[in-house]
Amino acid sequence: MEKQADIGVFGGSGFYSFLEDVETIKVDTPYGAPSDKIALVTVGNKKVAFMPRHGRDHDLPPHAIPYRANLYAMKQLGVTRIIGPCAAGSLQPHVKPGDFVICDQFVDRTKGRKDTFYDGPVTTHISTADPYCPELRELAIKAAEKLGISYHPRGTVVVIQGPRFSTRAESRWFSSMGWEVINMTQYPECVLARELGMCYVNISLITDYDVGLEGREDIRPVTHEEVLRVFRENNERLRSLLFELIESIPDQRGCECERVLEEGRLG
Repeated sequence: MEKQADIGVFGGSGFYSFLEDVETIKVDTPYGAPSDKIALVTVGNKKVAFMPRHGRDHDLPPHAIPYRANLYAMKQLGVTRIIGPCAAGSLQPHVKPGDFVICDQFVDRTKGRKDTFYDGPVTTHISTADPYCPELRELAIKAAEKLGISYHPRGTVVVIQGPRFSTRAESRWFSSMGWEVINMTQYPECVLARELGMCYVNISLITDYDVGLEGREDIRPVTHEEVLRVFRENNERLRSLLFELIESIPDQRGCECERVLEEGRLG
């Protein structure tokens, strides 16, 4: 397939109003159909491919998203960098609704998701010690600083299976571990990008405090409607941050992400 984009963006809840004057294309993959058609746009001088990870009508719950098809479709278009913004909950008092977190670690609590492209015959063990691209993370931090946006330069996101939200006991456990963010889509999205040699950065928009936050028994259980409301209220800030980040990305990569497979193959 002819190269059509350098940067890919997976949008989450409430994210679909960002784009204007787009060309939409359908991409087929060996892993089935992606979540939706891909929108091709130009941001500054960058060609960007945008895909709503839940589908444009939000008809795919987190556990049913075709993550492998989504990443492979981006790869087929020539994408080398992926930006994965998402709505997320806070597990710590200092991480407030409306804040952004540029995550540097994840903890996987999902089950049964197709989470690798390498089922054999070549045995492949990629390193995920540092799962997010350091170059893109640094650029995202600089973009947030430039715009004066409330953000946290690092954080661990615990990824739960969904579609249900956590019990209070589960949430208290996650908080007690010191993890900052809770979400349902970061795994295996970031790992699949890494398996394909693509850079990946997450920007979590905090929409709520999770129910088990210590000392905050007044917190009401989160609802999907509340998540979308906060996301909509912060849509313009997220748009500004993403566009600033996209325009700052250099043409040539200065990281090791594309070489991950060189050390992950046996034989």
